[in-house]
Amino acid sequence: MKELIKYIAQALVDNPEQVDVSEIEGEQTSVIELKVAKEDLGKVIGKQGRTARAMRTILSAASTKIRKRSVLEIIE
Repeated sequence: MKELIKYIAQALVDNPEQVDVSEIEGEQTSVIELKVAKEDLGKVIGKQGRTARAMRTILSAASTKIRKRSVLEIIE
């Protein structure tokens, strides 16, 4: 899941080397934290949060396959 979010985020931003993804795993839930450069934050969130919502949808579909719940947090 971590690699999936990193791949998507790096494709969206201008500074792909500043994309940092960390994963905090629990028993049934994992939290994925995404950090990008300040100037790229708008690109990751998108207009009215559409891009972030799409990334969360892809993440939930992929995590359903492995029977685990994943949450995406975008850190400023």
